[in-house]
Amino acid sequence: MPVESFPPISVGLMGTGEYTTGITPSGQSKSDKKIGVVGITMFDLRRRGKVSDIVMAGTNGGKFPEIQQHFQKNIGDVYKGLDLSFRGFPEGNLRNAEAYKEALRALPKGSAVIIFTPDSTHFPIASEALNLGHHVLVTKPATQKLEDHIKLIELAEEKGLVCFVEHHKRFDPAYNDARARAQKLGEFNFYNSYMSQPKMQLETFRSWAGIDSDISYYLNSHHIDIHCWMVEGRYKPTKVTASASTGIATSMGCDPRTEDTITLLVDWENIETPTQRGTAVYTASWAAPLKAGVHSEQRFHYMAAKGEVRVDQAHRGYSIVEDDIGKLDYNPFYVKYSPDEDGFFDGQKGYGYVSLEKFIDAAQKVSAGKSKASDYEGKGLPTVRATVLTTAIIHAGRISLDEKRAVGITEEGGKLRLV
Repeated sequence: MPVESFPPISVGLMGTGEYTTGITPSGQSKSDKKIGVVGITMFDLRRRGKVSDIVMAGTNGGKFPEIQQHFQKNIGDVYKGLDLSFRGFPEGNLRNAEAYKEALRALPKGSAVIIFTPDSTHFPIASEALNLGHHVLVTKPATQKLEDHIKLIELAEEKGLVCFVEHHKRFDPAYNDARARAQKLGEFNFYNSYMSQPKMQLETFRSWAGIDSDISYYLNSHHIDIHCWMVEGRYKPTKVTASASTGIATSMGCDPRTEDTITLLVDWENIETPTQRGTAVYTASWAAPLKAGVHSEQRFHYMAAKGEVRVDQAHRGYSIVEDDIGKLDYNPFYVKYSPDEDGFFDGQKGYGYVSLEKFIDAAQKVSAGKSKASDYEGKGLPTVRATVLTTAIIHAGRISLDEKRAVGITEEGGKLRLV
């Protein structure tokens, strides 16, 4: 049976940083995303007939010649058949913090907008895109405030548009399988997660770390979403208490408010049997040691009445030793950068790629009138509605740190509320 195809969709890439292009304020990224993820994926989806025109918005138009050279050297000269063309905003050698507005208006209605910008800008850009009639994929955290997340849910549903949050760990084969197996283990009891990045990342994020956002928003959001997904419809969070360590980030020149490591202690309650309770501990750090062999430590332990699940995705049994660097544990399951035997990009099965393609597919179908945005609810996809608990927990954690108290999560009139 032939696979149904849809007209290619125009795409707007909001943000020109590491995840989109592979370029950081200090030049090409030193992480595992040296050529980015979003840009290369969109170029390949264009080769495959799913994407048409691409616009890209940053804050500095003078950066685009560097981006074009970087793309040509590290993508165009490496892989066959990729059209690297895009239209950059702001146009010319100008600076404009709101260039995204012009870029969004340059797209035809019903385009797919992908947002990878500082956390504090997610809500204004996403709401602007939805109001203009575009489908939206916003990187985690969707918003920093629970009330803004709820507004995005309502706006997307009012407009009939696809709005996903880029929680790519849902598409990691190990995490995805672990979630499925956990459903058979009975009542949830305990969850403990840890995710970190080396302190060199603080150089990449120095302009906003501790000012616009924190490490819990940036990294804890991954494992909180996975846990919320694992207990979806069965348990609800009721109280969040946060703790943080400091010293390393500030010694590297970050804002004095910058925490190094943040831990959230969260009480969970069985929806049908409130006396059945569980505990979760989520820890995230961007002050991990250098040369640990991995760019990101990522692991969790889920315990239930009839068993437990442990996942360590930092060490996948694939390591390389180089004289100049030492031992490195690689993760080709996220994005595979080595070309195929014919010289084409070969990363289509990586879960970073899959996460983006799932959104493009949904946006194409809805824009073509072949499905409705509501069709994507209840299927394990990270829709803005399905991910609201994650924002509630992280926002509560921020309030807990700022006000030095535990924060409750309640529901009134069908809407979550922090108290």
